[in-house]
Order: sequence, then C-alpha cells, then structure tokens
Amino acid sequence: MSWLWMFVVGLLVGIVAKFLMPGKDPGGFIVTGLLGIGGMFVGGWLSGLLFGTGTIGGQIQPAGFIGGVIGAMILLALYRMFIRKKA
Repeated sequence: MSWLWMFVVGLLVGIVAKFLMPGKDPGGFIVTGLLGIGGMFVGGWLSGLLFGTGTIGGQIQPAGFIGGVIGAMILLALYRMFIRKKA
C-alpha cells in the first residue's frame, strides 16, 4: 500500500512541476509519476546538502511536497535536455 501511496503523491508532485514548467513533454502519467517520485528523493538529497536534514541512518529520505516539486522540476529540466538531444 505504501508504494501506491508514494506513486499517488509522486504523481501530484510531477503534475505540479509540469504545471510550473510549461512546455511539451513526451510521456504520460507514468513518466510524470516517476519524475515526481524521483523529485521527492532529489529534494530530500538537496535538503540534506543544504540544511543537514533529509537523511536517516545514511539513507536519503523523501522530501516534503515543496522539496519534491523543486526536485521534480530539476529532473524535468534534465529530462527535457536529454530527450531533445536524443531526438
């Protein structure tokens, strides 16, 4: 059940990140959900670097909603650069 919940929250984070960074993106809701989940972990990692939080026992913990959106926006920008260079 926690995987399903993480995907739903990741999907919401990914949707907000795509809304804040308008433009044409390849991929559907699965890619959006994966970007959101990845963004939550990138946000947790950045939180650990900047504020000394985000890790428990050396493992990166997911960030909150705002940190997840920031992380998802970073991943979305990287995703767009990679896809455009490939195409």
